[in-house]
Amino acid sequence: MKNSTIQRVILLGALAIITIVIVQAYWINKSWRLNEKKFHQNVTMALQNVARGLVELGGGDLPLEELIKRQENNYYIVNVNNFFIKDDLEFFLKKEFNQASIHEDFEYGIYDCETDKMVSGQYISMDSRSKIERIAKELPTDENFVYYFGVHFPNNQQIWDGMALPIIFSGLLFLAILFFAYAISVILRQKRLSEMQKDFINNMTHEFKTPISTINISSDVLLRTPAIQQDKRLQQYASIIKDQNNRLNKQVEKVLQFARIEKRDFALILEDINLNELLQNVAYSVQLRVDESNGIFNFSIPKEELWVQADRLHLTNILHNLLDNAIKYSQDALIIGLSAKQENNKVAICISDKGIGISPEFQKKVFKKFFRVPTGNIHNVKGFGLGLFYVRNICRKHGWKLNLDSVEGEGTQITILISR
Repeated sequence: MKNSTIQRVILLGALAIITIVIVQAYWINKSWRLNEKKFHQNVTMALQNVARGLVELGGGDLPLEELIKRQENNYYIVNVNNFFIKDDLEFFLKKEFNQASIHEDFEYGIYDCETDKMVSGQYISMDSRSKIERIAKELPTDENFVYYFGVHFPNNQQIWDGMALPIIFSGLLFLAILFFAYAISVILRQKRLSEMQKDFINNMTHEFKTPISTINISSDVLLRTPAIQQDKRLQQYASIIKDQNNRLNKQVEKVLQFARIEKRDFALILEDINLNELLQNVAYSVQLRVDESNGIFNFSIPKEELWVQADRLHLTNILHNLLDNAIKYSQDALIIGLSAKQENNKVAICISDKGIGISPEFQKKVFKKFFRVPTGNIHNVKGFGLGLFYVRNICRKHGWKLNLDSVEGEGTQITILISR
């Protein structure tokens, strides 16, 4: 994954999380306000009924204005404007709160004009009938009223109970943010490890080039030495050194090509190419290999010249890669084909074989880097799994279409469609 892609993922993820957090905060705040408003309305209605009940017992009329005053979010003063006793107040408070489904613990106090304080306070637990001494601070008074009482809800438990669902979703959101942060840290760590691995492979393969060149020169010298030429055994050993060195050089070149493709810093050198001539040169080298295996090579190109615009080096490489695969994955009878033809405004190059084929489940994966079709514990064919990855990327860079048609056990045909 490229650095720019990772940066976009982190940026978009961060923006999404910030947006969700803002929406979640707005939802929690709105839910709190709605629950608080509902609780306030229920408390107000219940206290109005309490005041009405006290007035009916003592005789008199309710105040026309400021019957209930909310001094704090959880503290209410009720202006009865008439004498009442503590037991009646407690009775009506419990009754009306139960009817209004207010199950919140509360404490109340009655104003004493002689001491100018709230007295006779009690802490009432709605979950039990026991009375506990008041534990909150001294309830505030109000200088505008004479006969009144105050009710204080110290816990806000009922409001919190109504916030259960938003709190649960907030917890899930927090876990999602932690997971996202962990996933990003893993991605960045894997990215660093991947870059270290690529740097190591690139440095290693470049270091291989010098000894490979030296071995190649030395093997050529040995093969031209008269003493070696006269000794068949030594000449055979020198030829083996030459062949294996060439094989090693090809593998190193594949790794280097793969590294350049992954960095996407390679540029195509486009030119007008006589495809007939290029295919004939490729066919000549392939024919020699097929003849050594007593195989059949079917080569077919039209009489009229086919001209395409392409990078000569990369086009030659991908053709050799595909033909190498056709040879390597053929069965006992080596039968491969190379053909080209004009199709409307396109040129189709086909490489075919009668080999082992590819099962449908692996056909979409064979062009991925390092992928090789599983063969169990049998590894008759050597390679890195980079050939088809290189072919796909070169075709994509040129804007060509690549088609794969394969039947397991019968063979494979790969077609390159080149726009003219």
